[in-house]
Amino acid sequence: MRPPSAAASSSSMAAPPSSSELMRVNRIGSGFGSSVYKVQHRPTSELYALKEISCIHENSIRVQMFREIEILLDVNNPNVVKCHDVLDHNGEIQILLEYMDNGSLEGIHIPYEPVLSDLTRQVLSGLFYLHSRNIVHRDIKPSNILINSMHEVKIADFGISGFLEQTMDLSVGSISYMSPERINTDLNTGQQNIYIYRYAEDIWGLGLSILELYLGKFPFSGRNWWSVMTAICMSQPPEAPSTASPEFRDFIASCLQRDPSRRWTVEQLLRHSFITQYELKVETMDYPSQLIR
Repeated sequence: MRPPSAAASSSSMAAPPSSSELMRVNRIGSGFGSSVYKVQHRPTSELYALKEISCIHENSIRVQMFREIEILLDVNNPNVVKCHDVLDHNGEIQILLEYMDNGSLEGIHIPYEPVLSDLTRQVLSGLFYLHSRNIVHRDIKPSNILINSMHEVKIADFGISGFLEQTMDLSVGSISYMSPERINTDLNTGQQNIYIYRYAEDIWGLGLSILELYLGKFPFSGRNWWSVMTAICMSQPPEAPSTASPEFRDFIASCLQRDPSRRWTVEQLLRHSFITQYELKVETMDYPSQLIR
Protein backbone atom coordinates (compact mmCIF):
# COMPACT_ATOMS: atom_id res chain seq x y z
CA MET A 1 0.00 0.00 0.00
CA ARG A 2 1.31 3.44 -0.94
CA PRO A 3 0.99 6.15 1.73
CA PRO A 4 -1.64 8.74 0.67
CA SER A 5 0.81 11.64 0.40
CA ALA A 6 3.15 9.57 -1.75
CA ALA A 7 0.32 8.77 -4.12
CA ALA A 8 -0.59 12.44 -4.36
CA SER A 9 2.97 13.53 -5.02
CA SER A 10 3.26 11.18 -7.99
CA SER A 11 -0.20 11.73 -9.45
CA SER A 12 1.06 14.18 -12.09
CA MET A 13 3.47 11.64 -13.64
CA ALA A 14 3.19 8.16 -15.08
CA ALA A 15 2.12 5.68 -12.43
CA PRO A 16 5.04 3.59 -11.10
CA PRO A 17 4.86 -0.20 -11.35
CA SER A 18 2.72 -1.90 -8.74
CA SER A 19 4.34 -4.45 -6.42
CA SER A 20 2.25 -7.24 -7.97
CA GLU A 21 3.87 -6.56 -11.36
CA LEU A 22 7.42 -6.90 -10.03
CA MET A 23 9.30 -10.20 -10.24
CA ARG A 24 12.37 -10.66 -8.05
CA VAL A 25 15.44 -11.75 -10.00
CA ASN A 26 18.05 -11.96 -7.25
CA ARG A 27 19.35 -10.18 -4.18
CA ILE A 28 22.08 -7.69 -5.04
CA GLY A 29 22.86 -6.16 -1.65
CA SER A 30 22.12 -6.16 2.05
CA GLY A 31 23.14 -4.55 5.31
CA PHE A 32 22.20 -1.97 7.93
CA GLY A 33 18.65 -3.29 8.33
CA SER A 34 17.82 -3.60 4.67
CA SER A 35 18.06 -5.81 1.59
CA VAL A 36 18.18 -4.79 -2.06
CA TYR A 37 16.78 -6.92 -4.88
CA LYS A 38 17.04 -6.73 -8.63
CA VAL A 39 13.45 -6.87 -9.88
CA GLN A 40 11.83 -6.94 -13.30
CA HIS A 41 8.58 -5.27 -14.29
CA ARG A 42 6.71 -8.11 -15.99
CA PRO A 43 4.69 -6.03 -18.52
CA THR A 44 7.69 -4.06 -19.84
CA SER A 45 10.75 -6.15 -18.80
CA GLU A 46 12.18 -2.96 -17.27
CA LEU A 47 14.69 -3.57 -14.48
CA TYR A 48 14.58 -1.81 -11.10
CA ALA A 49 16.22 -2.10 -7.70
CA LEU A 50 13.88 -2.74 -4.77
CA LYS A 51 15.17 -1.76 -1.33
CA GLU A 52 13.34 -3.34 1.61
CA ILE A 53 13.70 -1.95 5.12
CA SER A 54 12.31 -4.14 7.87
CA CYS A 55 13.88 -2.77 11.06
CA ILE A 56 11.68 0.31 11.59
CA HIS A 57 9.13 -0.73 14.21
CA GLU A 58 8.42 2.53 16.03
CA ASN A 59 5.47 4.17 14.30
CA SER A 60 6.65 7.77 14.76
CA ILE A 61 9.97 6.96 13.05
CA ARG A 62 8.16 5.13 10.23
CA VAL A 63 5.94 8.15 9.58
CA GLN A 64 8.91 10.51 9.65
CA MET A 65 10.89 8.24 7.34
CA PHE A 66 8.03 8.06 4.83
CA ARG A 67 7.90 11.86 4.77
CA GLU A 68 11.63 12.05 4.13
CA ILE A 69 11.58 9.43 1.37
CA GLU A 70 8.62 11.11 -0.30
CA ILE A 71 10.81 14.18 -0.78
CA LEU A 72 13.17 11.97 -2.75
CA LEU A 73 10.42 11.21 -5.28
CA ASP A 74 10.90 14.76 -6.57
CA VAL A 75 14.69 14.48 -6.84
CA ASN A 76 15.70 14.44 -10.50
CA ASN A 77 19.38 14.62 -11.41
CA PRO A 78 21.54 12.49 -13.74
CA ASN A 79 24.03 11.83 -10.93
CA VAL A 80 21.51 10.80 -8.27
CA VAL A 81 19.75 7.42 -8.29
CA LYS A 82 16.10 7.98 -9.18
CA CYS A 83 13.50 7.03 -6.57
CA HIS A 84 10.37 5.84 -8.42
CA ASP A 85 8.07 4.93 -5.53
CA VAL A 86 7.79 4.17 -1.83
CA LEU A 87 5.47 1.49 -0.46
CA ASP A 88 4.37 0.14 2.91
CA HIS A 89 4.10 -3.57 2.19
CA ASN A 90 3.21 -6.00 5.01
CA GLY A 91 5.04 -3.89 7.56
CA GLU A 92 8.12 -3.38 5.39
CA ILE A 93 9.14 -0.13 3.80
CA GLN A 94 9.87 -0.74 0.12
CA ILE A 95 11.66 1.79 -2.07
CA LEU A 96 11.61 1.28 -5.84
CA LEU A 97 14.81 2.66 -7.36
CA GLU A 98 16.61 3.04 -10.64
CA TYR A 99 18.71 -0.05 -11.39
CA MET A 100 22.46 0.44 -11.89
CA ASP A 101 23.78 -2.58 -13.74
CA ASN A 102 27.46 -2.30 -12.74
CA GLY A 103 26.79 -2.03 -9.02
CA SER A 104 28.73 0.01 -6.49
CA LEU A 105 32.36 1.08 -6.24
CA GLU A 106 32.85 -0.86 -3.01
CA GLY A 107 36.02 -2.96 -3.11
CA ILE A 108 37.18 -1.49 -6.43
CA HIS A 109 40.81 -0.38 -6.88
CA ILE A 110 41.14 2.52 -9.33
CA PRO A 111 44.73 3.86 -9.37
CA TYR A 112 43.98 5.85 -12.54
CA GLU A 113 43.67 9.55 -11.90
CA PRO A 114 41.80 10.47 -15.13
CA VAL A 115 39.10 7.88 -14.35
CA LEU A 116 38.93 8.95 -10.70
CA SER A 117 38.59 12.56 -11.80
CA ASP A 118 35.60 11.70 -13.97
CA LEU A 119 33.96 9.61 -11.25
CA THR A 120 34.55 12.35 -8.68
CA ARG A 121 33.19 15.07 -10.97
CA GLN A 122 29.94 13.14 -11.36
CA VAL A 123 29.60 12.59 -7.59
CA LEU A 124 30.25 16.30 -7.01
CA SER A 125 27.58 17.15 -9.58
CA GLY A 126 25.08 15.01 -7.67
CA LEU A 127 26.11 16.55 -4.35
CA PHE A 128 25.81 20.04 -5.79
CA TYR A 129 22.22 19.26 -6.75
CA LEU A 130 21.36 17.74 -3.36
CA HIS A 131 22.99 20.52 -1.36
CA SER A 132 21.24 23.17 -3.46
CA ARG A 133 17.97 21.54 -2.36
CA ASN A 134 19.09 21.48 1.31
CA ILE A 135 19.57 17.71 1.27
CA VAL A 136 22.61 16.35 3.12
CA HIS A 137 23.52 12.75 2.32
CA ARG A 138 25.44 11.97 5.57
CA ASP A 139 26.71 8.58 4.36
CA ILE A 140 28.94 9.09 1.32
CA LYS A 141 31.06 5.94 0.86
CA PRO A 142 32.01 3.63 -2.04
CA SER A 143 29.04 1.30 -1.48
CA ASN A 144 26.69 4.27 -1.95
CA ILE A 145 28.30 5.35 -5.21
CA LEU A 146 26.86 3.34 -8.11
CA ILE A 147 27.90 3.06 -11.75
CA ASN A 148 26.22 1.67 -14.85
CA SER A 149 27.49 0.28 -18.16
CA MET A 150 27.35 3.79 -19.67
CA HIS A 151 29.89 4.93 -17.03
CA GLU A 152 27.25 7.12 -15.42
CA VAL A 153 27.98 7.54 -11.72
CA LYS A 154 25.12 8.15 -9.29
CA ILE A 155 24.71 8.70 -5.56
CA ALA A 156 22.44 6.27 -3.72
CA ASP A 157 20.87 5.91 -0.25
CA PHE A 158 20.59 9.62 0.56
CA GLY A 159 18.01 10.54 3.20
CA ILE A 160 17.74 7.02 4.62
CA SER A 161 20.79 6.25 6.77
CA GLY A 162 19.93 8.80 9.44
CA PHE A 163 16.68 7.01 10.31
CA LEU A 164 18.32 3.59 10.41
CA GLU A 165 20.86 4.92 12.91
CA GLN A 166 18.00 5.61 15.31
CA THR A 167 16.98 1.96 15.37
CA MET A 168 20.26 0.02 15.11
CA ASP A 169 23.66 -0.06 16.77
CA LEU A 170 26.29 1.59 14.60
CA SER A 171 28.69 -0.82 12.90
CA VAL A 172 32.31 -0.19 12.00
CA GLY A 173 31.20 0.16 8.38
CA SER A 174 28.79 2.99 9.15
CA ILE A 175 31.26 4.81 11.41
CA SER A 176 34.24 4.52 9.10
CA TYR A 177 33.22 7.34 6.77
CA MET A 178 31.83 9.71 9.41
CA SER A 179 33.49 13.10 9.75
CA PRO A 180 35.43 13.95 12.95
CA GLU A 181 32.86 16.57 14.02
CA ARG A 182 30.01 14.10 13.67
CA ILE A 183 31.72 11.60 15.97
CA ASN A 184 33.03 14.22 18.41
CA THR A 185 30.42 16.95 18.65
CA ASP A 186 32.80 19.11 20.72
CA LEU A 187 34.48 19.96 17.43
CA ASN A 188 31.30 21.84 16.46
CA THR A 189 31.80 24.43 19.24
CA GLY A 190 31.81 27.99 17.98
CA GLN A 191 30.50 27.28 14.51
CA GLN A 192 28.40 30.20 13.31
CA ASN A 193 26.40 28.51 10.57
CA ILE A 194 25.55 24.92 11.45
CA TYR A 195 23.83 24.36 8.10
CA ILE A 196 27.02 25.04 6.13
CA TYR A 197 28.95 22.64 8.34
CA ARG A 198 26.39 19.91 7.79
CA TYR A 199 27.30 19.92 4.09
CA ALA A 200 30.98 19.53 5.07
CA GLU A 201 30.12 16.01 6.32
CA ASP A 202 29.58 14.92 2.73
CA ILE A 203 32.91 16.42 1.62
CA TRP A 204 34.79 14.37 4.22
CA GLY A 205 33.05 11.17 3.08
CA LEU A 206 33.80 11.98 -0.56
CA GLY A 207 37.51 12.59 0.07
CA LEU A 208 37.86 9.41 2.10
CA SER A 209 36.02 7.39 -0.57
CA ILE A 210 38.08 8.69 -3.48
CA LEU A 211 41.33 8.10 -1.59
CA GLU A 212 40.18 4.54 -0.78
CA LEU A 213 39.51 3.88 -4.47
CA TYR A 214 42.98 5.16 -5.34
CA LEU A 215 44.77 3.14 -2.65
CA GLY A 216 42.66 -0.01 -2.96
CA LYS A 217 42.17 -0.06 0.81
CA PHE A 218 40.51 1.98 3.54
CA PRO A 219 42.82 4.89 4.48
CA PHE A 220 42.41 4.52 8.27
CA SER A 221 43.46 1.46 10.24
CA GLY A 222 41.33 -0.13 12.96
CA ARG A 223 39.71 -3.48 13.67
CA ASN A 224 36.76 -2.30 15.75
CA TRP A 225 34.50 0.71 16.10
CA TRP A 226 36.53 2.25 18.94
CA SER A 227 39.87 2.16 17.12
CA VAL A 228 38.29 3.56 13.94
CA MET A 229 36.60 6.39 15.85
CA THR A 230 39.83 7.19 17.67
CA ALA A 231 41.81 7.29 14.43
CA ILE A 232 39.28 9.59 12.75
CA CYS A 233 39.17 12.04 15.66
CA MET A 234 42.77 11.91 16.93
CA SER A 235 45.04 10.95 14.03
CA GLN A 236 46.13 13.30 11.28
CA PRO A 237 43.82 13.02 8.26
CA PRO A 238 45.16 10.56 5.68
CA GLU A 239 46.99 11.91 2.66
CA ALA A 240 47.42 10.77 -0.92
CA PRO A 241 50.84 9.12 -1.45
CA SER A 242 53.76 11.07 -2.85
CA THR A 243 53.50 9.05 -6.07
CA ALA A 244 50.17 10.75 -6.85
CA SER A 245 50.01 13.98 -8.84
CA PRO A 246 50.17 17.31 -6.99
CA GLU A 247 46.62 18.02 -8.16
CA PHE A 248 45.24 14.80 -6.68
CA ARG A 249 47.16 15.27 -3.44
CA ASP A 250 45.80 18.78 -3.06
CA PHE A 251 42.25 17.69 -3.90
CA ILE A 252 42.30 15.03 -1.17
CA ALA A 253 43.80 17.50 1.31
CA SER A 254 41.04 19.99 0.46
CA CYS A 255 38.42 17.38 1.41
CA LEU A 256 40.07 15.80 4.45
CA GLN A 257 40.48 18.74 6.78
CA ARG A 258 39.62 17.92 10.41
CA ASP A 259 38.20 21.43 10.83
CA PRO A 260 35.01 21.46 8.69
CA SER A 261 35.34 25.20 8.10
CA ARG A 262 38.55 24.51 6.16
CA ARG A 263 37.03 21.89 3.87
CA TRP A 264 36.30 23.06 0.38
CA THR A 265 32.68 23.31 -0.72
CA VAL A 266 31.20 21.34 -3.62
CA GLU A 267 31.32 24.46 -5.79
CA GLN A 268 35.01 24.99 -5.05
CA LEU A 269 35.89 21.34 -5.66
CA LEU A 270 34.16 21.39 -9.05
CA ARG A 271 36.64 24.12 -10.04
CA HIS A 272 39.67 22.28 -8.65
CA SER A 273 42.39 21.51 -11.20
CA PHE A 274 42.14 17.77 -10.48
CA ILE A 275 38.59 17.94 -11.88
CA THR A 276 38.96 20.53 -14.65
CA GLN A 277 42.14 19.16 -16.27
CA TYR A 278 40.38 16.00 -17.48
CA GLU A 279 36.92 17.33 -18.38
CA LEU A 280 37.58 17.51 -22.14
CA LYS A 281 39.01 13.97 -22.21
CA VAL A 282 35.95 12.11 -20.90
CA GLU A 283 34.73 10.93 -24.31
CA THR A 284 38.02 9.15 -25.10
CA MET A 285 38.65 7.84 -21.59
CA ASP A 286 39.30 4.11 -21.16
CA TYR A 287 37.67 2.71 -18.05
CA PRO A 288 39.44 -0.16 -16.25
CA SER A 289 38.03 -3.65 -16.75
CA GLN A 290 36.86 -3.98 -13.13
CA LEU A 291 34.28 -1.24 -13.82
CA ILE A 292 32.92 -3.08 -16.86
CA ARG A 293 31.02 -6.10 -15.52
